Amino acid sequence: MSEETPKEPKPVRRQARGERRIAQLLQAAARVFCSQGYTASSTNAIAREAHVSPGTLYQYFPNKEAIALELGDRLLSQMREYHGQAFTPANLALPLPRLLDAVLDPLVDFNCQNPVFLALMHGSEIPGRIAEEHDALHASLLARVGDLLGHYLPDSDPAARTRIADMTFAIVKSSLALILAAPEGPERDAMVAEMKTVLLRYLDPVIGEALTTIPSP
Repeated sequence: MSEETPKEPKPVRRQARGERRIAQLLQAAARVFCSQGYTASSTNAIAREAHVSPGTLYQYFPNKEAIALELGDRLLSQMREYHGQAFTPANLALPLPRLLDAVLDPLVDFNCQNPVFLALMHGSEIPGRIAEEHDALHASLLARVGDLLGHYLPDSDPAARTRIADMTFAIVKSSLALILAAPEGPERDAMVAEMKTVLLRYLDPVIGEALTTIPSP
């Protein structure tokens, strides 16, 4: 009985080259989606931006929707990691201005580094699965903000906490659009500071006093 021929290991170099190509295509797609919007974008435009032929693009993605789904999955995964880093017990013990820094700075950094996130997630006619996962992420973030408010105001009306969480999220969402539209540098930094000022003045009467009465862990 002849010995079974061992399987050859997968070509690591080829896999690495493929991953680099996928990353190149996704980066190009991100730029095209930002400049043209998802609906107006095309695979040909993405291929041109990536400096590859359409045939090369189709070796990795069958259509524009597949590109958006892969890009959306990666962005949403990074956002979930952000949630875990921002809403920690240590941050809950901080004074309100420092709490806002701890929660908002990573969020601003992520969106500035990935402007396609807002363009893709809030655009029209995005693939349904991205919209569903983004809605779930949105609901999770609102729940985290609601839990934060409940931590400081355990006896408050749940409906009131929900309203405050909704308003807080709306302020952040609208502010991010203005921040991304501002030029990088002092102007963008000033817009970030304005967002924090608005949130501080809105939230301080609600939870500022409670923060001063919570002992450190």
